Amino acid sequence: MKPRDLVELFLLAAIWGGSFLLMRVAAPAFGPFALIELRVGLAALVLIPVLAMQGGLRQLLSRWAVLLVVGLCASALPFVLYAWATLSVTAGFASIVNATTPMFTALVAWVWLKDKLSAPALLGMLVGVLGVVVLVWGKVSFKGGGSGWAVLACLGATLSYGVAGNMTKRYLSGVPPMVTATGSQLYASLILLPMAIYWWPQETPSASVWSAAVVLAVVCSGLAYVLFFRLMERLGPTRTVSVTFLIPLFGMLWGAAFLDETISLRMLTGCAVILLGTGLATGVLSRLRMPWQRMS
Repeated sequence: MKPRDLVELFLLAAIWGGSFLLMRVAAPAFGPFALIELRVGLAALVLIPVLAMQGGLRQLLSRWAVLLVVGLCASALPFVLYAWATLSVTAGFASIVNATTPMFTALVAWVWLKDKLSAPALLGMLVGVLGVVVLVWGKVSFKGGGSGWAVLACLGATLSYGVAGNMTKRYLSGVPPMVTATGSQLYASLILLPMAIYWWPQETPSASVWSAAVVLAVVCSGLAYVLFFRLMERLGPTRTVSVTFLIPLFGMLWGAAFLDETISLRMLTGCAVILLGTGLATGVLSRLRMPWQRMS
């Protein structure tokens, strides 16, 4: 891996780790539906011109039905769930749970697509579940003011990502990834538009909250997708997926730096166990050395 690739990989992790911070800042003022409508709608406006230059608009329209469902599972539903969850849990906590996404993707592939699940992968899933238990131990309460539903929302979001990944594999194989990325944002915005209008905030959010929402859309969705697929093209999926292991680091750091969130020993332990389980479940640990070991 060249130094440029390593820098871009860390930059992508920093951007996506920051998305949890920005949702935590903007969600209380906008509400989940309005905020995510802004996120996916503005992201689509960033991505559509890029896709047009690549000549992919025809596929964006011809594959609208499957892209609509992928947009629901890959963007609309998980983004709303995370935005709602960050009303109750910290940005660092949400970013750690997000690291279970590859594990859920492997689980859905096993159940739905009948992909083989090796013994190390099964062990990884069990380890990942243990990590989630360590992370939420003593925090989950479904009484008033408890975070139990928020924790389930985070896990539901990662499961939705897993479904979306496997839908893409099954129904969009051969479709350029930028078509899928743009379509997921565009069609997610159409899905969420009625709910965003209905629940649009009655009081105008402050300029700082608007800034957080715009950065969330333009940088964390629009530009991040462009960066992600550029890395995919240069490095391939196996090496690019290492970004998953870096996002919780930045999620916790940004939360601590800007929102005074506490990084507890339980969070660090749960994060380490989840990442270990994810690495085993996806086979990354057996195939992938850390980025700095591949520098050339």
